[in-house]
Amino acid sequence: MLVRDGERGLEVFMLRRSLRLVFAGGAHVFPGGAVDDGDRDMETWAVGRADEAASAALGLARGGLAFWAAAVRECFEEAGILLAVDGTGEVVHLDDPATAERFSIHRQAVASGERSLADVCAAEDLRLAADGMHYVSRWITPEGAPRRFDTRFFVCAAPQRQTPLHDASETIAHEWVRPEDVLVRHREGAVDLMTPTQRSLQWLDGEATVAAVLEAAAASGPQGRYQRG
Repeated sequence: MLVRDGERGLEVFMLRRSLRLVFAGGAHVFPGGAVDDGDRDMETWAVGRADEAASAALGLARGGLAFWAAAVRECFEEAGILLAVDGTGEVVHLDDPATAERFSIHRQAVASGERSLADVCAAEDLRLAADGMHYVSRWITPEGAPRRFDTRFFVCAAPQRQTPLHDASETIAHEWVRPEDVLVRHREGAVDLMTPTQRSLQWLDGEATVAAVLEAAAASGPQGRYQRG
């Protein structure tokens, strides 16, 4: 969940899935996807969060940092947002046209599998901003459902000097929206939300600012995050 402070309050970035997709076609979602093999060896490229601490937060023996790496990669692939810092520790800026074009090429290469996120970090001297992303919840589809998933949700402040954009492949539209507003649209039947997305929006709606959201996520601890959808 990428969040920002808007003129009328907290806003979250949402994508609409392509209508042609078998699973949740047309639904409004947050950027996300499966953990890839390349996400499992990213500790060298992350700052502020080691695998031991990440694994403990997720209740795993090892390999927890891969979930943070996957979240960063999926935000980059699906939304064009890169949660990474440069050599000075500053979040990378993508508002310069030449830089934006270069990273657009990186984005396409990562999405196609031609290049890994580690390759991009090495080429651009970047590190994943894992310290700014917080674990929020875990959702597992009940047994017996035709399609099942086991998904972990994270939250992070959106970088100020980057402009998100849907990928025009798996996703067909994007918007910044107040959680309250999209929940109203869902109740009116104008927006399709999966249960975990709906519950996550309700959680966000309880906080007024990005700072409050991140404080709540950082302070809640790993207990009480396991839920079945």
